[in-house]
Amino acid sequence: MTSSAETLRGLHERAARALPAQHVEDVGGWSLRRAPGCAWWAGTVQPHGHAGPDEMLRRIVEAERYYAGHNMIARFEISPPACPDGLDTLLAERGYRRESLMSLQVALATDILEQAPAGALRVRLDDRPNDAWFEIWHTVLGHGRDRRAEWDMLDRIRQPSAYASATLGDDVVAVGRAVADTGWVGLFGMATLPEARGKGAARDLITAFAGWAASRADRMYLQVERANPPALRLYERAGFTEIAGYHYRAGE
Repeated sequence: MTSSAETLRGLHERAARALPAQHVEDVGGWSLRRAPGCAWWAGTVQPHGHAGPDEMLRRIVEAERYYAGHNMIARFEISPPACPDGLDTLLAERGYRRESLMSLQVALATDILEQAPAGALRVRLDDRPNDAWFEIWHTVLGHGRDRRAEWDMLDRIRQPSAYASATLGDDVVAVGRAVADTGWVGLFGMATLPEARGKGAARDLITAFAGWAASRADRMYLQVERANPPALRLYERAGFTEIAGYHYRAGE
């Protein structure tokens, strides 16, 4: 699949719609996002509008003032060539630290289905999250985040979605969600309880999502931290390949 600036920019913007901020300010095509109580990456700057050196500095300063006014640090998503040339260097010079190295990966749903092993667990797909789904998601990934804010974030999603729950016996042990958006399906919030890991639950979720995606948009994508080798191995075995790396820059 192509990894042009347009493709990368579009995938990051789809991901932002799948993790919708509560507040968004547009500054020349740069989205300043805030999502109080949610995961920090839902409240980062997406600097996708073109800007020369002087304009880029002006927008950085404006973003810093915006976040400082809300008692937040400014964080920028750095994904060349989707963001302006020189932005990463300029932020580094201003003391921004580099963090959260990420991998943007893609696959075809039909390819995932062709090589999927026989499912070990029963997987249910719903178009809305239920309490059992949310409890697993929040338990594994919540890390002290505000439950009401996370529910509200899910309520803000406007694109067709699938919420998958894998069960072992009568218990939900793994969940994830998928969002279809203009020709692509993104995977988010893959979470398995520690006692259920190694039983094929995550792979079964991916297969279920591929089946859901195949009739909507064969192209799938996900974002995964490079510091998570088990997840990287899982997605590689499922059929995903990296098209770009990216990271974040966080201020003081």
